Amino acid sequence: MQQILLLEDDETLNRGITLTLQKAGYQVTSAFTLAQAREAFKNGAFSLVISDITLPDGTGLDFGKQVREAGSTYLIYLTALDSEADIVNGYDAGADDYITKPFSLMVLVSKVNALMRRLDNMEEQKQVMTSGAFTINLGEMKVYKNAQELVLSKKELQLLVYLWENAGRILSKEKILEYIWDSQGQFVDDNTVAVNISRLKNKLETDEISNVRGLGYLWTGKVSKN
Repeated sequence: MQQILLLEDDETLNRGITLTLQKAGYQVTSAFTLAQAREAFKNGAFSLVISDITLPDGTGLDFGKQVREAGSTYLIYLTALDSEADIVNGYDAGADDYITKPFSLMVLVSKVNALMRRLDNMEEQKQVMTSGAFTINLGEMKVYKNAQELVLSKKELQLLVYLWENAGRILSKEKILEYIWDSQGQFVDDNTVAVNISRLKNKLETDEISNVRGLGYLWTGKVSKN
């Protein structure tokens, strides 16, 4: 059973999310403060963290950075902060998704299910993909450049794999949103793809991700699978 850590200081909302996710088949650990969440995260093995940002003892952005630095745990921010700057800050802190309040519990479950399916699929794959100086080990879910590991979020890794699987083919923003975020346009900012592409390019320090104006994005390098 996949384990989820939920950090939400609103007791009613926390209880509602917890019960909904438990009914969907997940094991949920609830926290109401950053201190509680940090302690639970240190002692648990979670596939996903769902975190509010504005909390009584600090900001969820700091906790998100801790989650990202720890490894491959998915991270969803669930917050009332809905400005473009807030959303960009959330993704910069390592978020795989950013959902603004108010929201539908069924939409949240749908997003969680989509993330978990992708986690299962990636863990099942053992192949290694290479392109120039870059290597993706899907079994380990790690990316290397010239044998040096790069720290990517799950969403960034999924985005890179999707681009590589379609190397030389233009992928529209809509296709990327549907495949990576499974969003159908709900709770996803118009700049989501552009922001994540930009972050990925900066981390890779490459121009092999090309923006074809008005059409979409593509990986221009040659990709091979082992």
